[in-house]
Amino acid sequence: MTNVRSTASPHWRRWLGVENRCLVPFTSFAEPDQAGGTKANHWFAFGEDRPLAFFAGVYVPDWTSVRKLKEGEVTTDLYGFLTTEPNSEVKAVHPKAMPVILTEADEWESWLRAEWSEAKALQRPLPDGALSVVKIGGKMDGADDAGQPQANLL
Repeated sequence: MTNVRSTASPHWRRWLGVENRCLVPFTSFAEPDQAGGTKANHWFAFGEDRPLAFFAGVYVPDWTSVRKLKEGEVTTDLYGFLTTEPNSEVKAVHPKAMPVILTEADEWESWLRAEWSEAKALQRPLPDGALSVVKIGGKMDGADDAGQPQANLL
């Protein structure tokens, strides 16, 4: 998994056709606090109930490379998601970027089926106020800092 930021880059351009686009489901996502210097994860969602939403994803099946020297060459399925400038909530924590989040059925359809000339317009931040911080800290949302599930978040 990686972030796809510069869609003008020849490296990413070859993967931006409809055959490599996907939707990556999430209920919350974390950004490390780079603005405040704590590095603590700030978990963002559309509300405390953490409704399902989707990142604009890029899927690359059967990629062969050496990702870890100990493993040597492997063939695996990879994905990443498109990023963009952050909206105000994310920028307060992570000033560099945020994932491209698609919230409407017509956006999902455009991302999956439209020509790049139309789909690239989706690479924009959510409106300010759309997200809220639902947790600070931890490596997982829905778990305490020791990794134990929290019933109220599952």
